[in-house]
Amino acid sequence: MAPTKTLKRGAKVAEALAQEIVHDIVKRKLPPGTLLPSEAQMIEDYGVGRGSLREALRILEVHGLITMKPGRNGGPMVIEVRTRDYGRMSTLFYHLGGVTFGELLEARLVMEATMARLAAERNAPELGEQLAESCEKSVVEDDDRYFAATHDFHRKVSSMSGNPILNLVSMSLEDIFHDQVSGFLFPPDRREDVQATHKAIARAIAKGQAATAERLMRQHMQEYADYVRRRHPSLVDQVVNWR
Repeated sequence: MAPTKTLKRGAKVAEALAQEIVHDIVKRKLPPGTLLPSEAQMIEDYGVGRGSLREALRILEVHGLITMKPGRNGGPMVIEVRTRDYGRMSTLFYHLGGVTFGELLEARLVMEATMARLAAERNAPELGEQLAESCEKSVVEDDDRYFAATHDFHRKVSSMSGNPILNLVSMSLEDIFHDQVSGFLFPPDRREDVQATHKAIARAIAKGQAATAERLMRQHMQEYADYVRRRHPSLVDQVVNWR
């Protein structure tokens, strides 16, 4: 893997090298699971020392872009970039900025309503129908299955927006909330109502009814935010932790 350009002058070598490795991964469209060249080969290709290369790979590993595959035939391996990794990075800035869980909930309310509207504006009935079908299975009694089903619903709505940047931000906010706060689910006696709301949102998206999809999603997220504030009032003023 030859470098795409000379490392930036003035930049710390390891950071500049990490950028170059990412540029090459993107340029070559390397899929997850691809092993990068050996340490010796990368040192030769990029013209850097062993210490700088190892630091650069550590930077990429910390950011969730590669993993170090163990074993004789192991080495740095490209992995799938996840919204959770982006969310983990952003928690540093949220923590330093004193962002609270209450503010995180407000941001989710705005983002998810917007994503529902954009999904409906795409006017892709087949995707809306698939979304509606995913709401059919009743999982109200089992916490794990209920969480998985609702989480999947919101991810599908977000992915249907057609905007990868908004999708990344929206899903990372959900990931942050659920990674740091566990067990904040609607009680079983409320879950059938939640599923009914999901179905109504899905139908609005399938029919291209953007205003209705946005309104229903905003109401849905507001109900959840109100529930969290009632049941866990101390949480809303807590600062998001850096993870």
